Amino acid sequence: MGISLELAKFIKNVNFDNLPDDVILAAKNAFLDWLGSAAAGAQREPGRIVLSIAEELGGKEEATLISTGEKTSSILAAMVNGAISHIVELDDVHKAAIIHAGAPIIPAAVAAAEKIGAGGRELIEGIVAGYEVAIRIGEAVTPAHYYYWHTTATVGTFGAAAAAGKILGLTEEELVHTLGTAGTQAAGLWEFLADGAMSKHLHPGKAALNGLLAALLARQGFTGASQIIEGEKGFVRATAKEFDLNKITNGLGQSYKILENCIKIHASCRHTHHAIDLVLELVKKHDLTAEQIAKIVVRTYPIALDLTGNFHPETIYAAKFSLPFCVALAAKQGKAGMSEFNELTLVDPTIQSLMSQVELIDDPEVSALYPAKWPAIVEITDKAGQSFRQRTDYPAGDPENPISQTDLEHKFRELASSHFGVARVEELITVIRHLEDITNLSGLLGK
Repeated sequence: MGISLELAKFIKNVNFDNLPDDVILAAKNAFLDWLGSAAAGAQREPGRIVLSIAEELGGKEEATLISTGEKTSSILAAMVNGAISHIVELDDVHKAAIIHAGAPIIPAAVAAAEKIGAGGRELIEGIVAGYEVAIRIGEAVTPAHYYYWHTTATVGTFGAAAAAGKILGLTEEELVHTLGTAGTQAAGLWEFLADGAMSKHLHPGKAALNGLLAALLARQGFTGASQIIEGEKGFVRATAKEFDLNKITNGLGQSYKILENCIKIHASCRHTHHAIDLVLELVKKHDLTAEQIAKIVVRTYPIALDLTGNFHPETIYAAKFSLPFCVALAAKQGKAGMSEFNELTLVDPTIQSLMSQVELIDDPEVSALYPAKWPAIVEITDKAGQSFRQRTDYPAGDPENPISQTDLEHKFRELASSHFGVARVEELITVIRHLEDITNLSGLLGK
């Protein structure tokens, strides 16, 4: 059996009644966490621009635009909701696949569910199926794929297609075609980092749109490559010099990748979180101020240094991808949340001075553990000559270092209250706790 067909069989067989309780809870939490990030990103400039295009194009009222509460076509809603959920850098991540799964997958799932009037059980099934497919393909091509390709965009397209296809009730054959059409659209390059461009936000939006489009086309008989993942000229061989196809199917249906999902608590690239955690821990433990620090040494793995080794970020968004800035910000502000990344901290003289004292080192011992672990070692030396050292293998929010349900809901309140309002946020938390009881999702995301 080919890999694409095996995945199609898995997607078809996902059934709410057979899902373990912890998997159902993980899907609900992924939905809540995604919605918080989307609400927070809705009024940011990239989100407003993408929304303006969707409003200009118009469309049949099928699915909700979180930005406005209005409805448009399902594929445009998927695009806008995907884009806005990846703006504030607080959406979920999977370590081994290096993918922010929620941003491309959940908008496609929600749009598909709203289009046909599906309920919470179907949405949970779609989320579980989408995460499984995306993460497994991501693990197969990581880390080689990740050097050029933004996995959230590329692999996310497969996850969005799987989620939408599941919710639309496609046959196994139609699901194979869905994956085939999704794979031929999968794209998204890291070059945007050189300019701090908005492309990153478009990536999950287009992945959500393309995945849903693939499923809708398959439902009408449109065919796609039957081996788009594993074929000689398919996705894996085209985008990764090294890969392991066995990672896609080994244990498929026996365990669930959504349980490996990580929740972000700092508003920056996940590859900065390990060091932020350690800096926060060290300055608190040793009662250090930024002004007392003479040097910060961060030892970590090459991809973190490649993506976040920028010592001179010129925009707030670039600062989120600057490990020197992030650790200096954490030392100065005692936090690295959404509000700490602003125009004032970007040019803060204390932060600028401390950034110049940051040293980044590719540590072979640490690098050998990546991507199964995302480790770092931080050593802070104060101006009196004392040195303090700490290591972590798992940033806060990893399954191995989890945050509580209370903390997750608090994060949602912080992100979503200004958009939805306090009362509506509390209502959403309650509703999502019992998502399986909703019979029709059409009115869920309206303001």
